Parts: sequence; structure tokens; C-alpha cells
Amino acid sequence: MQKHSAFTPIHTILIPLIHEGPGMNALEFARHFDAEIILVGIVVVPPDKSLSVGAVFARALRKQLRLLGKDERITSKTQIIVSYQPWTELSNLLQKEKPDLLCLEWDSHLSALGVTTNDVLTRPPCDVALVRGKISSKLNQVLVPVRGGPHAELSLRVGLGLHPKGVTALHIRRPDDPDAGSDAPFKGLDRVLKQMPDVRKQFTVTDDAAQLILEHAKQADIIVLGTTSQPVTSSASLGVFADKILNEAPCAVIAVKSGRPMPHVIYDEGVGVQAISILVDKWFAENTFHADEFKQLDELLELKRQQGVTISLALPALNEETTVGNVIHMMKKELMEKVPLLDEIILIDSNSTDRTREIAEKEDIPIYIHQHLLKRLGARRGKGEALWKSLLVTRGDIIVWIDTDIMNIHPRFVYGIIGPLLLNAQVQFVKGFYRRPLKVGEKMQAGGGGRVTELAARPLLNLFYPELSGVIQPLSGEYGGRREALERAVFFSGYGVETGLLIDIYERYGLNAIAQVDLLERIHHNQPLEALSKMSFAIIQTVIRKLESRFGRAVLEDVNKSMKLIRYDAKGYSLDIEEIAERERPAMIEIQEYLERKR
Repeated sequence: MQKHSAFTPIHTILIPLIHEGPGMNALEFARHFDAEIILVGIVVVPPDKSLSVGAVFARALRKQLRLLGKDERITSKTQIIVSYQPWTELSNLLQKEKPDLLCLEWDSHLSALGVTTNDVLTRPPCDVALVRGKISSKLNQVLVPVRGGPHAELSLRVGLGLHPKGVTALHIRRPDDPDAGSDAPFKGLDRVLKQMPDVRKQFTVTDDAAQLILEHAKQADIIVLGTTSQPVTSSASLGVFADKILNEAPCAVIAVKSGRPMPHVIYDEGVGVQAISILVDKWFAENTFHADEFKQLDELLELKRQQGVTISLALPALNEETTVGNVIHMMKKELMEKVPLLDEIILIDSNSTDRTREIAEKEDIPIYIHQHLLKRLGARRGKGEALWKSLLVTRGDIIVWIDTDIMNIHPRFVYGIIGPLLLNAQVQFVKGFYRRPLKVGEKMQAGGGGRVTELAARPLLNLFYPELSGVIQPLSGEYGGRREALERAVFFSGYGVETGLLIDIYERYGLNAIAQVDLLERIHHNQPLEALSKMSFAIIQTVIRKLESRFGRAVLEDVNKSMKLIRYDAKGYSLDIEEIAERERPAMIEIQEYLERKR
């Protein structure tokens, strides 16, 4: 059937795809249109469960969406909606996306979304089509009963958009209608239909419109039916007329309703324990990924090419001669030579005294000693200083950092971090997490690592930044982000760098700008207890400094930056003092040398 210009064509159709739920019939319906199909993944969580359980289903749904997204006409939204009652969020997304048509499967879709026909049709967020029945891949005849008005026009737009071999526009009036003997109420549409010689027009007067439509439906593949413009009395009903056709028609039925703006009242996520819990659980389900989701490196590479971004891997190191060579060699071979996902790899060294730099030189990558960079600002000790200065000597739009002491190194430690950044433009910062075995003597405890995380970092975040309480390992050394976000962040020079960056990104961009990814297991050298104590001391300072910025009031004085360490030997106990001062570096975007190099 030829295309028609008399009606505005349908360019975009949005379909919710629900985990283990409806969506395929609606998708088959949408494939008939010359339109972009937007798929939105939705995980509905039972009200008696935590939203965080949706993470597993969200992962499976992302996989399904990626497979469907191989069709060039289909666009899959990267952000999965995880909710108890997702209709409000879906409605908000519709307001943002403004599709020409929302397509839902009648009854099953509504039930899965936890809404009634009244919820959807009384104040639709946009033009809506409810699909009942299986849609054939080839359509011969479409029947469009029309009565005039906006729903009639939408019905014809949908009917014509399906591109069947033929369309019958059936205009029905009742015998007691004063205009039943004329075509006056149909004149507006008739002017358009006259331009469509292959649309069959039929005018009929009857007192049983539903039965007449059912008779005509015997020769049709689909009925496109405009719904009532008034709210119906039953939440499960479209009205007696539409219900009869939906339940008895021998072919597929599409019920359409013209939309208008729809205001929403959503729960306040900013106050109350329950609201924070819902917010965090929801974030956890929607923004927690698994490295295996991104192991198809050719797919990541295609996303990178489409977005036109460059990616840098910066490796901080201090006396890591036993592991640094393997880390560099693997990432260079797998992620530069085999698949050019990385545009550069650099080593940012903290003036190692072993063979770290010598080994890195053999791998032919750029090597920088962070104490030799930005000398006018002075040199500080600490990993945070190295990470901050790595912004100066890298050029990527995305920057990834991983530690160089990883003994079970694997490309997933890098591509797992990159994945969410390429998948979702809203994500600014990605943290890795993993199982961390703890070696005690000759034995390995499977989940014994991450002691500072569980005893200091996470309790502090739960106490002062509860929105970040879903971050599994805030101190992990494997993370990355977009340069535009990182160059505006404040970096702490020492152990507090990870905590400070996490809080900074959250305060600047919001919780949904942060994602986390499961990197499976990380084996490395465990720190002695005294080193962990120093680390905790620095992290506590970092959180307090962030709170000082929030409340505009100083809390820490210089005396608070030294720590008494307890020593024990044959002579007994003694005290030793060590300064552990967490100092901040300003946003790199404020540094003149950086601006000059960036230009």
C-alpha cells in the first residue's frame, strides 16, 4: 500500500519491554510502521521485596535489549526502570522522549505495569495504542471504524501506518442521531480521505455498532478502534462497546486514544528513611552491572565509534615490579592490539625504587613520575596525587584507573568499567567491585578482604551520605569516568581519593550519574593492620572535610591530622606519632598548565 501524506506519519513508537512479561505482540505491531521503535526495559518488583533484587533481572533484560537492538530500526534505552509501580516513571520518560505513540499490550501489559485502563486512558501521557491479539507479519485488510474527532484521526493514522494492502474506513451512526442521514459529522475526515483512493470508505446507520464491526471484522486482519473520550466506570473496562469488540473480534484489535499533557505527583525521594531506602534500592537495581555484560568487545568498540570518544587507561604504581609488567602486557595486547578499545595506556609512577619503571619501559608505554609534574605546585605523596596528575598527561574523553598490584589480572577490570559509560550517557563515574580473598598464613579466606571498606568507609557513608550506601566497594582501585566530570572534581592526595571522588561526583551530578560493576574476584597483596588503620584515619578526614564544605564550617584543625600509632616490642608498649594529612587538590580545570595542554 502506498504511503499517504494527508495525515502526519508516526515516526516514533515507544514500547515497554517487561522482564518475563509482555511486549512481543506490541513489537510485531510496531515493526509494520516506517518508524523508530524505542524499547524501554522495565523490571517490576513485588511490593514485599527490596528493589535491589531487581538487579539480576535488569541484567538479563539488558541482554535481551541488546539482542533486539541489533535491528537498526530499534533503539533500546540503556537505563532500565526498576520499580514497584513503574507507570509514573514510564509516564515521566514519555514526557521527556515525546514519542508519537505509546504501544501497550491490552490487559497483560497493564497488569504487569500495575495500572488499569482508566489510569492509562483517562489522561494518557501521549497517544496510546493498546494491542490485543497476535499481529501477522503480512496484513491484507485493516478495518477502521470512525466517528470523527481526534480519536478517529489517530485511528486512521495508525491504520494507514501499518501499510496493509487495503484500509476500510467505516463511519457508523445511530438511527436516532439527527445527522444520521447525512455525512456532516464526517466532513473533516472526508476531505482527507478523498485524497486516498485506495482507502475504502463506507457509511452505515445501525443501532448495534459493535455487532456491525464484528461482522466486518471477519474479512479483516486488524481492527483499529478509537476509544471513548470519557472515563469509564470500571477500571478494567474500555466501555461496553469497546469491551465487546476486544473480547469477541476474530482478529487482532488496536484500541487507540489521543493524548494530552499529564501532570504527575511522585514520591519525595529527598526525605525520610523509607524514601532513602527506596531511592538506594532502585539505584542499586538499575545501575549495578556485571562485567560479563560487556565481554563482547566488538559491541563496545562499535558504541565507542558511534559516540566518537577516546579512552585512556592510567596505571598508578609504587614498587609493583612483580605485577606491573603482566598488567600492562595484557591490557595492551587485549584492548589495544586485538580490539582497539583503548587509545592509550600510561604509567603514572610515584617514584618507585624497584624495577617498576624499567619493566614498564619494555612494554613501550609512556611513563610519568608524578612528583616531576606540575612542580610549581609542589610534590605530595599519595595515590590521589598520581591520579590527579594523570589527568594532565592523558588525552582520553574517558579515563580508567586500575591498580597495578592485581595478581589475577584480566581485561574485564578495564572493559567492565568502560561498559556502563558507553552504554548510558547519564553515567559519569563507574566503580568496580569484587570478591576480595584475604590470605591468613597459608590459607585464603574467600570474603575476608575489604576490611577498611566495611569497618570505616561504608559505615561513614551510611551515616552521612546514605544515598551512597548501595555502593558495594567505595574504596576499590578500579574505576573511571568522563573527563568533563573528573577535571571538575576535587582530588584528595592520599588514601581518601576514592571516597572524596565518589562524594564529589554524587554532589555535583546526582546518584544516577554513578554506576558500579561486578568484576568478579580480585587477588592482591593484603595490607598489614597498621596500614589499614592509617587508611581509615585518612578516609575519616576526607568525609569530615566534605561535611565541612556542605555546612560551611571548619571542624578539623592541624592537630587532628597526626595519628598516634601503638608499638609493641620486648620492652612493652610505646606510642609513635605520624602525620597523615589528607589534603585536597583543586579541580584540574582550574590549573593553567592543564588548560594550555588541553587547548
